[in-house]
Order: sequence, then C-alpha cells, then structure tokens
Amino acid sequence: MSSRTVIRHGLVITASDEIHADVLVEDGRIAALATPHSHSWTADRVIDATGKYVIPGGVDAHTHMELPFGGTHASDTFATGTRAAAWGGTTTIVDFAVQSVGHTLREGLDAWHAKAEGNCAIDYAFHMIVSDVNDETLKEMDLLIEEGVTSFKQFMAYPGVFYSDDGQILRAMQRSAENGGLIMMHAENGIAIDVLVQQALARGETDPRYHGEVRKALLEAEATHRAIRLAQVAGAPLYVVHVSATEAVAELARARDEGLNVFGETCPQYLFLSADNLAEPDFEGAKYVCSTPLRPREHQASLWRALRTNDLQVVSTDHCPFCFTGQKELGRGDFSKIPNGLPGVENRMDLLHQAVVDGRISRRRWIEIACAAPARMFGLYPKKGTIAPGADADIVIYDPHAEQVMSAETHHMNVDYSAYEGKRVTGRVETVLSRGEPVIVEREYTGRAGHGVFTPRSTCQYLN
Repeated sequence: MSSRTVIRHGLVITASDEIHADVLVEDGRIAALATPHSHSWTADRVIDATGKYVIPGGVDAHTHMELPFGGTHASDTFATGTRAAAWGGTTTIVDFAVQSVGHTLREGLDAWHAKAEGNCAIDYAFHMIVSDVNDETLKEMDLLIEEGVTSFKQFMAYPGVFYSDDGQILRAMQRSAENGGLIMMHAENGIAIDVLVQQALARGETDPRYHGEVRKALLEAEATHRAIRLAQVAGAPLYVVHVSATEAVAELARARDEGLNVFGETCPQYLFLSADNLAEPDFEGAKYVCSTPLRPREHQASLWRALRTNDLQVVSTDHCPFCFTGQKELGRGDFSKIPNGLPGVENRMDLLHQAVVDGRISRRRWIEIACAAPARMFGLYPKKGTIAPGADADIVIYDPHAEQVMSAETHHMNVDYSAYEGKRVTGRVETVLSRGEPVIVEREYTGRAGHGVFTPRSTCQYLN
C-alpha cells in the first residue's frame, strides 16, 4: 500500500543547510525536496509547517531502557522509553545490551532483543557492553559486527560489576582495530573512586552530594588519558561517553590535535545541571546522582566550547531513569547505594534548542550534535540523521516559538520526577514521523508499540 506525505512551507534544517523547502515522503522514505510553489505534488497527507522548523528526528546514541543496576532496574521499558523519546523529537535510540561476567555476548544481545522486539514506538539499535574479555568474547565481537552491532562499551569504573582492567581494554581495542568496531569508554578510575567512597562513608559523609565529591574530575581525566593512550597503542578509534569535566575535555582536545581518532559525547545534565543539584537538601540531591557525576557549574563553559569547536561531537542523554520513591531512596544513609542515572530522553532536543535560543550554538550545530553526528558516529547515516532523498522519513515538525515548562506532571517518561522541574524553554515538538508514519500529530500520540524496528548499523563513518 503506497503512501505519500507532503510537508509544506517549513524551514528545513540539517547539519549543513537551512532552506525553505517542501518535503515529499513516499513509502517511508524522503523522495524529494523542492522550493515551495515549484512543484505539483499530490499526497494522501499534507502537513502545513508554515512558521515551523522541519528537522531530522533525533538520534539518541546512549540510552539504558530496563537496565538492571544496583539491585533494581531502570524504570522505563522499551515501550515507555521509546514513546517518551518520540514526544521529545527523537526517532532513533541506540541502547546498550549487557554481557554479564561468565556469559557470552550472544546471550546478552539476545536478552536485549527480547526486551525490545515488538515494544518500540521508534527505531532502535544496540551497542554491546563487554564485561568479560576473553578469547571467545573477542571472536564474538567479529560476529556481532556482521549483524550490525558495531560498537562495544567498556568500563574503567564499577569494579566487580562492569569493570575491565587495562589489559582487557587493550585486547578489545586491538580486536576493534582489526574488525572496524568502535570502543566506547566509561572513563573514570573506578579502583581509586572505590577507595574514596569507603573513606567518605567512614567519615559519616553519606549524603548525595558526596557522590560527586568522591568521583573527582581528575579521576575522569586520568582515565580518559589512559583510554586514549591504550587506543593509540592498539591503533583503534575511541569514543568517550558522558564527558563531564574541563580536565577530561582537555585530554580529548589534545588527542585530537595529535590527529588521533578520538571522539567524545556529553549529555544535557552536564550542560544544564551542576553539583548544586546534588547538594539539594532532604535527600533531593539523590535525583541527580549519575556517573560521571554532575560537576561544579564552572565546568559547563568548557563543555559548550568543546561542542562549538567539535572537540565534543555528540550530545546523548545516558537516559537511565530511577524513581525517587522506592529506587533512589535505596541510598538513604549511604550515597553509594543510590542507583546511578537520570531521565532525559524526552528533554534533549528541547534543551539543545534552548541553547540555540540562548546563542550558545547555531541551529545547524543543534542538528549536527543531536542528529547527524550520532548517526555518522554509529553507522546510521544517511538513513538516519538528515533530511535528504533516500533517507528514512524520520522527520520532526518543530515549533521554535512555543514555550513550555518541563515537569514530571507533563512528561511521558516512566519516572516520578523531572531533572529539569520548572525549567522554562522555548521550542516544542509538534508532529513526528518515523519512517513516514505519524507518531505524534499536533501534540497527540498516534504511534504504536512494534512500529519501531531493530536497525543494523555499519561501522563508524566519522573516522579521519
């Protein structure tokens, strides 16, 4: 059954262009762009985008739906989390399948396929968390790449859970240098941090703010430096996740100035929140516990600058929500037991548009860091991340003038608080198409679980 949609009179914004154009969608893909009044297209559905932006659907390359962590699990399922993503103008997520120690990559990947299949409102892909590097794991990496799972995350943090030592990291990097995979790194010195955690608790420092104080920026920078040099030894590219601190940014910038294929992402929480939130009284700070932690406000300027200079290429959310009641509260009296993670998959596109309004980034840079760069970084471009003939018709009609107040009362994430409660922003999603199908129509949800499909990825398209 063939279907045609025409989006008329909008300002089409991609990472490279801004143009007043009409967009023709046929059978789930973008068929053509043309200047208004220059064509005679007919369609089953006509969307009037006068006064609005027509932008690619967002690509959130770092989410954790249903992630088991700290004796509980993330509160968003693939059904609730992908629906909330769509409400926020994101049409593709890349989630993390988890290999448990003693198990194979295949077992972990199959478990995540089972969670997601038939439940997603938008398209999805997977990275693979590698927790147990051995000869069999390394061989499995090759097989996963053939299936379109082309990136592998390792942790220098969380000893006893996800932690890999330098030798394991080096072996995985050497394998990725051969097979074209991209190693993603959680860069914090978890061994040293655990010592500082125990010392803080022994001193009676149990409040949420100490989570940030023990996870020192210098230990993020040290691990970032070490990961870069291990990748250099292996001849492999490296992507550092959730960069939060001035010192870690400096390590990435130095490596990139040396010509190394080193990349970094940051997240909205590091751009808009700070250690002040962690210090909120009456255990409210627990809402803001994530790792890497929120930093003192002065770190934000370095992150914004790095986004403008392309020393950081991507903004993802690290969406990993835990309800305050019954989940974050597990850490009352011991900050180390607070589940690590924040909700954000619904807020990212709007927060970054606010940065455009505030003059921090340009409109095209907004689309670059939220749509095009993550798609290229993780082998989804130009199927995702742009508006061009042949691309999937993942399109957002965005009202740049609408004002909204972020709140748990109105968001669609399955979590009982908002990290941005009461924040006023300008700009709001109006209509969302996923592969040409309407998921949000003029602020009404019309999507369905099971529309979203697993999307195999090619290898990183961002290399020098």
